[in-house]
Amino acid sequence: MTESPTTPARRPPEQWKLAQPFGARSFAVALVVAVLLALSARHTEMDRLAFLSAEYVAHVLGLRVESQVARGVDRFVSTAFPLVIAEETPVARIDGFNRRHLPLLSHLEMRETSTSEYDFTQQKMVQRSETSEVLVRPVGYLVHVLGKMLESLEIALWATLFGIALGAPIAYLGARGYTPHRVLYVLARGSAGFLRAPPEFVSALFLVLAFGFGPIAGVLALGLHSAGFFGKFYADDIENADRGPQEALVGIGANKLKVLRFAALPQVLPQYLAYTQYVLERNVRMATVIGVVGAGGIGVELKGRFDMFDFGHVTTILLVIFLTVLGLERLSQWARARLI
Repeated sequence: MTESPTTPARRPPEQWKLAQPFGARSFAVALVVAVLLALSARHTEMDRLAFLSAEYVAHVLGLRVESQVARGVDRFVSTAFPLVIAEETPVARIDGFNRRHLPLLSHLEMRETSTSEYDFTQQKMVQRSETSEVLVRPVGYLVHVLGKMLESLEIALWATLFGIALGAPIAYLGARGYTPHRVLYVLARGSAGFLRAPPEFVSALFLVLAFGFGPIAGVLALGLHSAGFFGKFYADDIENADRGPQEALVGIGANKLKVLRFAALPQVLPQYLAYTQYVLERNVRMATVIGVVGAGGIGVELKGRFDMFDFGHVTTILLVIFLTVLGLERLSQWARARLI
């Protein structure tokens, strides 16, 4: 067989050489990265993390008596169960209390409480017992937590709608081929980055100062961050859509809006639904966090109970949050399967 002039001559096997995947440069880069990670590990207390984790494992295996991690875990677990779903209110604190008209499913009970106080006569701490009457609502606290969780869901829903309403125009102006002018493209992309830059928790801190405590700050903090997310990723998907159908519509005289509607959106709509589902679920989780700074929702209740070490109440709140997020994920997956 005669080789053509354009075919490169084949080298004999003894001259074959395989390119090395790693060379001296690769090892040098790896060494520099390892040194930087070692310095960073020291700053972020990774060595202490390893020590405390090993100490906890040794404690679990019975090789060590004390463990800081074990003390913290035991402190929480010892009071985290059983879950608190009832609510007790001293009758003396209820204005206009009427024994003949108790709330639904509630009843009265007597409670004996003991408090420590200093007796100046005996010059020592003594225990004093008090008996008081309380109104017990068997599921009162659970109903209260569900109401706060509903408020968090409403905050997340309105924040997502606000993010779509603000992010969609930013995405249109930030997509090449659709933006009317280069300056608008740069401004749109910059706005999307600016809205995503501050974490929702930080935004909520400043918005609480401006709008006061309540859900308004939560909706705005989550909505602005969501708008930045939608503005970037919606625009990226429009730019990455197949150009063939779009060019075909342009060739028959369709304007940009019609091209976007009939050629680009059908391609990117499934991904848009996935983005919206993710942001809604994330906003539900974040709505519980920003409540810590007073931005409404169940986070306010969670922070208060945690500060008072009412871990039984905290466990109830965490369980409600978990079940809500899990249910929302299932619902969103069902809706996405029906729409696509």
